[in-house]
Amino acid sequence: MWIYLVKRILLATIIVVTAVTLLYSMILAVPGDPVTVLLGPRSTPEMRDTLRAQMGLDNPFYYQIGHFLLNVLQGDLGMDVFSNRPVSTIVFEQVPHTIILILASIGWAILIGVPLGCYSAIRRNSFVDKLTGVFSVGTIAIPSFVIALYALLIFAVELQWLPAIGAGTGGTLVDRIRHLILPALAVGLGWVGYLSRLVRASMLEVLGENYIRTARAFGLPEHVIIFRYALKIAILPTIALLGVGIGYLLSAAVFAEIVFARPGIGKLIYESVLTRNYPIVMGSVLITTIFFVASTMISDIINAGLDPRIRENL
Repeated sequence: MWIYLVKRILLATIIVVTAVTLLYSMILAVPGDPVTVLLGPRSTPEMRDTLRAQMGLDNPFYYQIGHFLLNVLQGDLGMDVFSNRPVSTIVFEQVPHTIILILASIGWAILIGVPLGCYSAIRRNSFVDKLTGVFSVGTIAIPSFVIALYALLIFAVELQWLPAIGAGTGGTLVDRIRHLILPALAVGLGWVGYLSRLVRASMLEVLGENYIRTARAFGLPEHVIIFRYALKIAILPTIALLGVGIGYLLSAAVFAEIVFARPGIGKLIYESVLTRNYPIVMGSVLITTIFFVASTMISDIINAGLDPRIRENL
């Protein structure tokens, strides 16, 4: 198990370095001079040269990315060019809002999607199974930003049941939860369909195995067979999907944070790209990449703990 863990950590490190390098290259490839964007067209050449040196843009690309990664190892993500505050402070102020949104979204999707998939597999070809299939395909097909817009119009504008914008920062716990409902609904609705379809397919495959038929032949209660034997194996592909899915929810969270005017790291990256604030962009991208890789690695480790065959194959 320890060898497997070391391999996963090394692979995660390589992925993070590669992703940060590629994304930094894409940022530099954007047309226009970021220094001119920041200072405006009336800035003097001396002012532009000073800011360019302050941001490290006067150095070759390989030196810029190497200097950034070296500072990261020392816990330094740089300084914001506007507020002159540490980038790490600005980014980590936004991270909790995004993590809460992602966990709330995937949490309610699991609570509904997994039982729905199990029931559909047990009652195969029933009316509920067919209805679940239609619902799942529909929720998967609709983009999260469309769901966000319609949820905002219906529940916040028309019915006025829930607040439209903000995160309820500074309010009570109930107020923060009310502000979280619509964004979590928009981000997590599609994953109800993903999880229910995946759990249903896995359960149908597992329920046809010989050891399940043997358990039924011994007279074990059906709920024991389903939850103790079948679901334990059928849930493995779902855990792997959740590891990748939590990372992909970062992109959906960007739309939710913009539509509902919520603070978060996705909205921070969006605004920083518009203003060419490279230190904030790089720090935010690094944190989101680490979060994505860490969630995938944790799901792989959980899968390896549940299924020894995975450890043996790596």
